[in-house]
Amino acid sequence: MTKTVEFYFDFGSPYSYLAHKALPAIAAARGAQIVWRPMLLGGVFKATGNHSPAEIPAKSKWMDDDMQRWAARYGAPFQRNPHFPINTLVLMRGAVGMQLRAGDFARYVDSVFHAMWAEPRNLGDPEEFAAVLRAAGFDAEAFLALVSDAAVKEALKNQTEAAVARGVFGAPTFFVGKDMFWGQDRLDFVAEALAG
Repeated sequence: MTKTVEFYFDFGSPYSYLAHKALPAIAAARGAQIVWRPMLLGGVFKATGNHSPAEIPAKSKWMDDDMQRWAARYGAPFQRNPHFPINTLVLMRGAVGMQLRAGDFARYVDSVFHAMWAEPRNLGDPEEFAAVLRAAGFDAEAFLALVSDAAVKEALKNQTEAAVARGVFGAPTFFVGKDMFWGQDRLDFVAEALAG
């Protein structure tokens, strides 16, 4: 039986971006599959009473250095997005919708994470986001239809509620079996759980 690691993420989380850069190598080294779980982090925060670390001035300032350290460790290009925070509702609906389209999900995730945290763009601006989509080979008009689909909206809502029901309170969160790990700085524990 193939081992799996479930990865709950939101594009608005810089630590989810860093996990996205590091987790594939960890999973591959242990013969594990990644099960991608897009969720709306704002919905998780609302349901759990949690808040973004960016809302705490001292922590936000500290995170600038911390994220640079982790990006260097993973060899991941990283820049703080000057447009942050960005409402990720449309972006996350896109992730859910793309999961329904074979072959498009990984390219979409890579493109959006890159545009959010490697070469920061204002993904809250519909025209700029459309340009990012087109550059990645997506039809921006078809994408708008996809994220407007009632089934896609409901799927994101359901996945976010399911995350909260499992105990998720932030991003990134990982599950190996029933064991939950929060934060990309817990990837060593994820690796150990996959090896065990």
